[in-house]
Amino acid sequence: MFKRNKAWYFIMSLMALAVLLVGCGKATEEKTVETPKEESTEQPKEEAVDYSKDVKENPVVTITMENDEQIVLELEPTVAPNTVANFISLIEDGYYDGLIFHRVIPGFMIQGGDSSGDGSGGPGYAIDGEFSSNGFENTMKHERGVISTARTQEPNSAGSQFFIMTDDNSSLDGEYAAFGKVTEGMETVNAIVANETDAMDKPIKEQKMKTVEVDTKGFDYPKPVTH
Repeated sequence: MFKRNKAWYFIMSLMALAVLLVGCGKATEEKTVETPKEESTEQPKEEAVDYSKDVKENPVVTITMENDEQIVLELEPTVAPNTVANFISLIEDGYYDGLIFHRVIPGFMIQGGDSSGDGSGGPGYAIDGEFSSNGFENTMKHERGVISTARTQEPNSAGSQFFIMTDDNSSLDGEYAAFGKVTEGMETVNAIVANETDAMDKPIKEQKMKTVEVDTKGFDYPKPVTH
């Protein structure tokens, strides 16, 4: 009787061990099942749409200074479409009205479009630089009368500041996004750059833009792609 009970306990022990091993095996198997990977939630960078092929006539910008002298520019959407769209958007919002040319350098350029008036301001966003060293084909040269975008050392940092060339400067070609040219009023540009300046190249007498207006020739320009 004792031997039979001993044998029965031995069999039951083996069965319990088998169940335990099977249980461990299932647990291990469940742990090694590959769980589905989460898809990335990062949004792809928005690309600027090239609308320029639909533009029939280039937009014209008129800068009227406080003394009523004017600078008239023709913008080139085919050269830098997002830069042109940004400039037009800011003009239509009235952003430039009342701002000054805060930096002028004879033999070089006049620079404006800074809401702070000291070169540090902007619209609160930036756009990608549309120039060749930044991977964008832009063959417009920085010749006398050309308007281009100011930026920091970061290539995709342009915002609202722009400069108008008073002389040719090929060192800027491919490094800044030129996007139009003066068609009338270079004498006004010459008068602005001739002003006496302080150590920061800021005119002693304010050179204020009373209004900046744009004639889009009936084309509805898209909002710029910003970041």
